[in-house]
Formats: sequence, structure tokens, C-alpha cells
Amino acid sequence: MNKILFLFFTCLLFSACSTHTDKITVSIKQPVLPVLTLKETNPVLKLELIRNQDISYSLQSCSFSLQGTTDIHDVESISIYHANAKGFIDPQKAIQSLTEISENITLDVTIPIEVDTLPLWVSLKLRNKVDLTHRFHISCTDIKTTEGNIFIPVADNVSLRTGVAVRKTMQDGVHTSRIPGLATSKKGTLLAIYDARYEMSRDLQGHIDICLNRSMDGGQTWQPIQVVLDMKEWGGLPEKYNGVSDANILVDERTGDIYVAGLWMYGVLDKETGKWVPGMTKDSTRWIHQWHAKGSQPGFGVKETSQFIIAKSTDDGETWSEPINITAKTKRKEWWLYAPAPGHGITLEDGTLVFPTQGRDKTGKAFSNITWSKDGGKTWTTSNPAFDDVTECMAVQLSDGSIMLNMRDNRNRGNKEVNGRRICVTKDLGNSWIEHPTSRKALIEPTCMASIHKHIYQQNGERKSMLLFANPESHSKRDHITLKVSYDDGNTWPEEKKILLDEYSGRGYSCITSVDENTIGILYESSQADMVFQQIKLQELLP
Repeated sequence: MNKILFLFFTCLLFSACSTHTDKITVSIKQPVLPVLTLKETNPVLKLELIRNQDISYSLQSCSFSLQGTTDIHDVESISIYHANAKGFIDPQKAIQSLTEISENITLDVTIPIEVDTLPLWVSLKLRNKVDLTHRFHISCTDIKTTEGNIFIPVADNVSLRTGVAVRKTMQDGVHTSRIPGLATSKKGTLLAIYDARYEMSRDLQGHIDICLNRSMDGGQTWQPIQVVLDMKEWGGLPEKYNGVSDANILVDERTGDIYVAGLWMYGVLDKETGKWVPGMTKDSTRWIHQWHAKGSQPGFGVKETSQFIIAKSTDDGETWSEPINITAKTKRKEWWLYAPAPGHGITLEDGTLVFPTQGRDKTGKAFSNITWSKDGGKTWTTSNPAFDDVTECMAVQLSDGSIMLNMRDNRNRGNKEVNGRRICVTKDLGNSWIEHPTSRKALIEPTCMASIHKHIYQQNGERKSMLLFANPESHSKRDHITLKVSYDDGNTWPEEKKILLDEYSGRGYSCITSVDENTIGILYESSQADMVFQQIKLQELLP
């Protein structure tokens, strides 16, 4: 009897194994991407069905496991999509969806297949509010075809982080939201600023305002869009010739006042002569950028040079003052350009307010520096340049009281031999600068804006700090948005503590803040949305 049972189960096992076809194989890839609330499609798994013989067959079903996901109730639906010509998910080509979510899911599909390789994407749609510490795990467990089951190769099960699609293309009538800044108010409110580029994704000149979204719950949900800097139809020119861009947000840690600085361009200058061009209308197509050719010039007037403007809020970002223009009182006349550097500013231990800034010198060459105020924002002073051929920058105060400026360096573009952020330090508010030992030797970049932030915390009753840095960790492409941490004032950045947030290509800009003592927040230009917000818990970053 035992022999008969043994033979019976052996036959069943053989029969089950024999259903796996060798005519078709599958490649399974799971990129590291954020899984976002407020977004219809979140690609989490890529399947490529590969035909090894010249046959026609049909896909019948795909099964998946969500084992390891923090809370499967965060998932509203799971879907399968076709890929587009570039191999990414095509949101317009859904194949099948399922809204009854359990730990093990099967989607029944009927797809006739007559190509050698068929790429498919598995996508999750989340509920509108999800705990941002939650993670998602998904694996493919079975694929059935008319030729039999496909063997599923063993793959690493990646832990995917939750995020929020704070800004998406065409949201609120805005074509593209770009250039993030992020800060935490004295009351704990998160303030996300950005360029609202209404008509196209292009930089200045254009119809661009500086806008804001606020969050009262650590970034899980965000209030509606607010306009902070808008020059409207100033001087008789249409809004497309009164753009404001590249904003920086600064919270006065003593008073709670909040400042947003932006760069305003009035009309356009001729790229050859540098002279202001009259007669621009809403139908004009002439365009120039403040960094391009002679797009901004020496002097102070609105027809000579782009303008540095600042708005202020005294009520936690609910309302904003009309902007003041500090160009004539702060810019050096011979400079071609004086502008905020995007991201956030800082308050020093003695209460001094510091904006990271940038510009073009008397020859038109780029530089980075800082602009500071010792009287609560009443007056501002701009420093000497920290270095040349550098632009977007952010600042932190080090343990010894000095200011470190972390700068985008044009020499890095595509350079694999010598590549790294330019780092300089000042002890006298930028009157003099020295280059840091790590300058151009750490923190590689594709020449892109990056963010740096100092986080203060308590450990065993002792006040400690760490530096956090984020950028596209690549020599040439704006991909692999990575968060790094330093425990020694930026002298070292341990490889084992790096956190990859988004491996696909996006626009690459970012800004970091302290949500609270135990939580870091980052707003960045993602491959998955114009602006994505994510949280990282302090425990994950500690040595």
C-alpha cells in the first residue's frame, strides 16, 4: 500500500513539474522606486516574457505575493500594464486590475502573444493617505500560459518605500513643477516650494511663479497650492515675460518668520548685446535664460539684470507679504547676475540668517556664495565668491561654527576621472574661503543641484548632529537619487549607510529637512512625479 501511495504522489509531483514549459522564460526586475500616494500607477515589478521557440501562445494568469508588506490595506488595487516603446510602464495601456487585495493575488488575463519578448509592468495604486514608514514587498509566484506554467527564477525581494506625489505634471493647471525647496516651520509645519511652470517645463524666461504646499502631518497630506511670488503683468509686459524662478526658503529659528527668495526676470535681453528688448507681447516667442549668453548683465535696473526678490510670512506660511527687491542694495554692480540658490537657507547659532546664493562675475563666469542678515531680515549682505565655475549650492553650519558651502561644479559634467562636489568653508561669513579636504574627492555628481542639511538629535542625553546629503549619484545622468549621511562634519560619508530612493532618471533636484527629531523628510524631482516627498526615520541613519 505504501509503495502504491509513493508512486501516486511521485506521479503527481512529476505531472506538476512537467507543466513548466521551456518554450517560454521570464525575466523579472524590480527597480528601486518610490511607491506613491495620489498617483494612479506605481510600477513595482517588470516582467519580460521571452519566447524561445517560434510559437504563438497566450498569457492566462499571473500570481503575486505581497508577503512582507507592512499593511496590505494600504493597497487599493493591483494592475498589469503594457510597456511603452522605451520599456517603461504605459499608464494608458492597462491590461487587468484587481481591487480585492490579499497577501496572495492572481490576476486572470487573456493576452495572445506573437512577439519574441513581451514586457509587462505590475503596478500598485495606494490609498490617498498612508503611513510613510510603511514598506511594500511584491514577488511573482506563478505565470500560466497556454503552453504551460513558466518557471519563476529566484529574485531578491526589494523593500520599496512609501512616498507622496506632492506635484504631478498638469496638476492645478501647472504644466511642470520644478526646483524644490523644503523647510520645517517653528510650529512643525512642512513648507514645500517650487517653480510653477504654467505653460512648459523650460527655465526662465517664462510664465513661472513660486508656489507653496503646506503639510500639517509630517508630509502624509498636503494643503492646496498657494502662490508666494508672482510678478503678474508688471511693467506692462505679459506674465510670460515676468517669470520668477529658483526659490530658496529660510526659517528664522528664533522668531519663526519665514522668507522665500526668488529670481525675477523682466522681459528679455539680447544675447549678443545684452540690451533689453522692447515690445514683447503675449504672442512674442523670443526667449533667453539668465545664465545663457548675455541674458543678465551688470547694473541694478530691471532692464539690465535679473532681480533678487524676497517675500515674508509671519503666520507659519498661511499668508505672504508683497516681495521686496534687494538687488540694488545687495548685488555688486559689476556682476552680471546675483540670484538665490534653490533649496533652503539656515539660521546660525547666533541668529544670523543665511541664504545660499549664486551669480555671474564681471566676466560672466559663474560663482557660488552666501547672503546673510544679522538684523532679522531687515538688511542683507552678500559675501565674496567661494569658488568659480560653480553654481547651485547649499550651506550648513559645522560643529566649530564655520559655514560649509556644498556646490554644483561645472567641471564635473561627464567627468569620471575627477568628479565630486566643490566644498568650501568660511569662518567670517564669506569674506574669505578655504577649500575643504573632500572637495572634488567625494560626493560624485552629473553636474546637478544637490541638497545638504544638518540634523540635530539627542542620543543618551547628549546633543549630536549629522549631515545629510542627497543628489543623483552618477557621473553623467540624473538618476539614482541617493541619501547619504556623515557623522563627522562631512569628512566621511559611509558607503554602508547610503539609501537609494529612486534609481530611474528624473530632473534630479532635491531638498532635505528635519520633520522632527526622529524623522528626516526629503522633497525631490523623481522619475515617478514632478515632486515626491518621503520620510526616513533617524534610527535607520544612526551609526
